[in-house]
Amino acid sequence: MEQTPAHEHHNPELLQAIPTTARRLIEIGCSAGALAREFKKVAPHSDYLGVEVDAGYAKLAERYCDRSVVLDIERADEAFWADNADRDCWIFGDTLEHLVDPWAVLTRIRARIPAAGCVVACIPNAQHWSVQARLSIGDFRYAQEGLLDKTHLRWFTRQTILELFDQTGFLVANAVARISENEPHRDRVLPVIEQMARQLEVDPQVAVSDALPLQYVVRAVPKP
Repeated sequence: MEQTPAHEHHNPELLQAIPTTARRLIEIGCSAGALAREFKKVAPHSDYLGVEVDAGYAKLAERYCDRSVVLDIERADEAFWADNADRDCWIFGDTLEHLVDPWAVLTRIRARIPAAGCVVACIPNAQHWSVQARLSIGDFRYAQEGLLDKTHLRWFTRQTILELFDQTGFLVANAVARISENEPHRDRVLPVIEQMARQLEVDPQVAVSDALPLQYVVRAVPKP
Protein backbone atom coordinates (compact mmCIF):
# COMPACT_ATOMS: atom_id res chain seq x y z
CA MET A 1 0.00 0.00 0.00
CA GLU A 2 1.21 3.50 -0.77
CA GLN A 3 2.61 5.24 2.29
CA THR A 4 1.86 8.69 3.66
CA PRO A 5 4.47 11.12 2.21
CA ALA A 6 7.60 11.68 4.29
CA HIS A 7 7.94 15.12 5.83
CA GLU A 8 10.49 17.26 7.65
CA HIS A 9 8.10 18.99 10.08
CA HIS A 10 7.20 17.73 13.53
CA ASN A 11 4.07 17.80 15.66
CA PRO A 12 4.79 20.27 18.51
CA GLU A 13 2.01 18.93 20.75
CA LEU A 14 3.31 15.39 20.30
CA LEU A 15 6.82 16.55 21.16
CA GLN A 16 5.51 18.24 24.29
CA ALA A 17 3.75 15.04 25.35
CA ILE A 18 6.99 13.05 25.39
CA PRO A 19 8.53 13.04 28.89
CA THR A 20 11.94 14.69 28.80
CA THR A 21 13.02 12.05 31.33
CA ALA A 22 12.50 9.25 28.79
CA ARG A 23 15.80 7.60 28.00
CA ARG A 24 15.02 4.74 25.63
CA LEU A 25 12.42 5.81 23.10
CA ILE A 26 10.96 4.04 20.09
CA GLU A 27 8.91 5.76 17.40
CA ILE A 28 6.70 3.59 15.22
CA GLY A 29 6.32 5.28 11.86
CA CYS A 30 9.16 7.77 12.31
CA SER A 31 8.95 9.06 8.71
CA ALA A 32 12.02 11.21 7.98
CA GLY A 33 12.91 11.59 11.67
CA ALA A 34 11.66 15.11 12.33
CA LEU A 35 10.32 14.30 15.79
CA ALA A 36 13.56 12.57 16.77
CA ARG A 37 15.46 15.63 15.58
CA GLU A 38 13.49 17.91 17.88
CA PHE A 39 13.52 15.58 20.90
CA LYS A 40 17.27 15.16 20.62
CA LYS A 41 17.63 18.91 21.08
CA VAL A 42 15.96 18.53 24.48
CA ALA A 43 17.45 15.18 25.52
CA PRO A 44 20.63 14.61 23.50
CA HIS A 45 21.73 11.62 25.57
CA SER A 46 18.54 9.64 25.05
CA ASP A 47 18.51 6.52 22.87
CA TYR A 48 15.97 6.99 20.06
CA LEU A 49 15.01 4.11 17.81
CA GLY A 50 13.01 4.80 14.66
CA VAL A 51 10.84 2.12 13.06
CA GLU A 52 9.58 2.49 9.49
CA VAL A 53 7.95 0.22 6.93
CA ASP A 54 9.47 2.27 4.11
CA ALA A 55 13.21 1.76 3.59
CA GLY A 56 13.66 5.19 2.03
CA TYR A 57 12.06 6.93 5.01
CA ALA A 58 14.12 4.83 7.43
CA LYS A 59 17.28 5.95 5.65
CA LEU A 60 16.29 9.59 6.04
CA ALA A 61 15.51 9.03 9.72
CA GLU A 62 19.07 7.84 10.33
CA ARG A 63 20.08 11.50 10.29
CA TYR A 64 18.40 12.05 13.65
CA CYS A 65 17.62 8.68 15.23
CA ASP A 66 20.36 6.74 17.00
CA ARG A 67 19.23 3.85 14.86
CA SER A 68 16.41 3.13 12.44
CA VAL A 69 15.03 -0.19 11.29
CA VAL A 70 12.79 -1.21 8.41
CA LEU A 71 9.94 -3.13 9.96
CA ASP A 72 6.19 -3.61 9.96
CA ILE A 73 5.42 -3.54 13.70
CA GLU A 74 2.54 -5.96 13.18
CA ARG A 75 4.96 -8.52 11.75
CA ALA A 76 7.67 -8.07 14.38
CA ASP A 77 9.11 -11.31 15.75
CA GLU A 78 9.69 -12.22 19.38
CA ALA A 79 13.33 -11.12 19.15
CA PHE A 80 12.20 -7.55 18.37
CA TRP A 81 9.85 -7.47 21.36
CA ALA A 82 12.49 -8.95 23.67
CA ASP A 83 15.15 -6.49 22.48
CA ASN A 84 12.86 -3.52 23.12
CA ALA A 85 11.23 -4.56 26.37
CA ASP A 86 13.09 -1.78 28.20
CA ARG A 87 11.86 1.04 25.94
CA ASP A 88 10.24 3.54 28.29
CA CYS A 89 8.41 5.61 25.68
CA TRP A 90 6.61 4.27 22.63
CA ILE A 91 5.60 6.95 20.12
CA PHE A 92 2.86 6.70 17.49
CA GLY A 93 2.57 9.93 15.55
CA ASP A 94 -0.49 9.41 13.33
CA THR A 95 0.36 5.73 13.08
CA LEU A 96 -2.12 3.66 15.09
CA GLU A 97 -4.89 4.34 12.58
CA HIS A 98 -2.75 2.74 9.86
CA LEU A 99 -2.51 -0.60 11.68
CA VAL A 100 -4.75 -3.57 11.02
CA ASP A 101 -4.94 -4.35 14.73
CA PRO A 102 -3.72 -1.49 16.96
CA TRP A 103 -5.31 -3.26 19.94
CA ALA A 104 -2.95 -6.20 19.53
CA VAL A 105 0.12 -3.97 19.17
CA LEU A 106 -0.71 -1.95 22.29
CA THR A 107 -1.43 -5.14 24.22
CA ARG A 108 2.02 -6.48 23.34
CA ILE A 109 3.60 -3.21 24.42
CA ARG A 110 1.70 -3.29 27.72
CA ALA A 111 3.02 -6.78 28.44
CA ARG A 112 6.61 -5.52 28.25
CA ILE A 113 6.79 -1.79 28.95
CA PRO A 114 8.43 -0.70 32.23
CA ALA A 115 5.99 0.33 34.97
CA ALA A 116 7.09 3.97 34.66
CA GLY A 117 6.90 3.95 30.86
CA CYS A 118 4.31 5.51 28.57
CA VAL A 119 2.78 5.50 25.11
CA VAL A 120 2.48 8.83 23.34
CA ALA A 121 0.23 9.06 20.31
CA CYS A 122 -1.42 11.46 17.91
CA ILE A 123 -4.68 10.07 16.54
CA PRO A 124 -7.07 11.63 13.98
CA ASN A 125 -10.60 12.39 15.13
CA ALA A 126 -13.24 10.62 13.03
CA GLN A 127 -15.89 12.71 14.80
CA HIS A 128 -14.58 15.95 13.29
CA TRP A 129 -17.41 18.14 12.02
CA SER A 130 -16.17 17.96 8.43
CA VAL A 131 -16.31 14.16 8.40
CA GLN A 132 -19.82 14.23 9.83
CA ALA A 133 -20.87 16.78 7.21
CA ARG A 134 -19.37 14.76 4.36
CA LEU A 135 -21.07 11.59 5.55
CA SER A 136 -24.42 13.38 5.73
CA ILE A 137 -24.28 14.15 2.01
CA GLY A 138 -22.56 10.95 0.89
CA ASP A 139 -19.27 12.71 0.13
CA PHE A 140 -16.97 10.25 1.91
CA ARG A 141 -13.96 10.15 -0.41
CA TYR A 142 -10.44 9.10 0.48
CA ALA A 143 -7.63 11.61 0.04
CA GLN A 144 -3.84 11.63 -0.18
CA GLU A 145 -3.54 12.96 3.38
CA GLY A 146 -5.57 14.37 6.26
CA LEU A 147 -8.55 12.91 8.08
CA LEU A 148 -9.61 10.83 5.08
CA ASP A 149 -6.10 9.63 4.21
CA LYS A 150 -6.59 6.55 2.04
CA THR A 151 -4.00 4.61 4.07
CA HIS A 152 -6.10 4.83 7.27
CA LEU A 153 -7.49 1.45 8.30
CA ARG A 154 -9.00 2.35 11.69
CA TRP A 155 -11.13 5.27 12.86
CA PHE A 156 -11.37 6.71 16.37
CA THR A 157 -13.23 9.37 18.33
CA ARG A 158 -12.40 10.81 21.74
CA GLN A 159 -14.52 8.16 23.41
CA THR A 160 -13.09 5.24 21.46
CA ILE A 161 -9.51 6.48 21.91
CA LEU A 162 -10.06 6.23 25.67
CA GLU A 163 -11.53 2.76 25.16
CA LEU A 164 -8.62 1.68 22.94
CA PHE A 165 -6.10 2.35 25.68
CA ASP A 166 -8.31 1.07 28.48
CA GLN A 167 -8.89 -2.21 26.67
CA THR A 168 -5.15 -2.72 26.14
CA GLY A 169 -4.10 -2.07 29.73
CA PHE A 170 -3.37 1.65 29.70
CA LEU A 171 -4.80 4.77 31.31
CA VAL A 172 -4.85 8.03 29.35
CA ALA A 173 -3.04 10.40 31.72
CA ASN A 174 -3.22 13.44 29.46
CA ALA A 175 -4.95 14.42 26.24
CA VAL A 176 -4.66 17.54 24.09
CA ALA A 177 -7.09 18.40 21.32
CA ARG A 178 -5.55 19.84 18.16
CA ILE A 179 -8.07 22.30 16.72
CA SER A 180 -7.59 24.26 13.51
CA GLU A 181 -8.07 28.02 13.69
CA ASN A 182 -9.39 28.43 10.16
CA GLU A 183 -12.13 26.06 9.00
CA PRO A 184 -14.70 27.36 6.51
CA HIS A 185 -18.30 26.20 7.07
CA ARG A 186 -17.63 25.01 10.64
CA ASP A 187 -19.93 27.56 12.27
CA ARG A 188 -22.76 26.51 9.97
CA VAL A 189 -22.35 22.79 10.66
CA LEU A 190 -21.88 22.81 14.45
CA PRO A 191 -25.49 23.92 15.21
CA VAL A 192 -26.71 20.98 13.14
CA ILE A 193 -24.53 18.60 15.15
CA GLU A 194 -25.87 20.14 18.35
CA GLN A 195 -29.45 19.62 17.21
CA MET A 196 -28.76 16.06 16.14
CA ALA A 197 -27.35 15.32 19.61
CA ARG A 198 -30.49 16.74 21.20
CA GLN A 199 -32.63 14.49 19.03
CA LEU A 200 -30.56 11.50 20.17
CA GLU A 201 -30.84 12.64 23.80
CA VAL A 202 -27.12 12.99 24.38
CA ASP A 203 -25.23 16.00 25.71
CA PRO A 204 -25.22 18.53 22.83
CA GLN A 205 -22.28 20.50 24.21
CA VAL A 206 -20.12 17.40 24.40
CA ALA A 207 -21.13 16.49 20.84
CA VAL A 208 -20.08 19.93 19.60
CA SER A 209 -16.86 19.91 21.62
CA ASP A 210 -15.91 16.48 20.30
CA ALA A 211 -16.55 17.64 16.72
CA LEU A 212 -13.87 20.34 16.88
CA PRO A 213 -10.49 18.55 17.13
CA LEU A 214 -8.71 17.35 14.04
CA GLN A 215 -6.55 15.10 16.19
CA TYR A 216 -5.94 14.13 19.79
CA VAL A 217 -2.48 13.88 21.30
CA VAL A 218 -2.50 11.51 24.24
CA ARG A 219 -0.05 10.18 26.79
CA ALA A 220 -1.06 6.83 28.24
CA VAL A 221 0.54 5.02 31.15
CA PRO A 222 0.28 1.36 32.20
CA LYS A 223 -2.64 0.62 34.48
CA PRO A 224 -1.55 -0.89 37.82
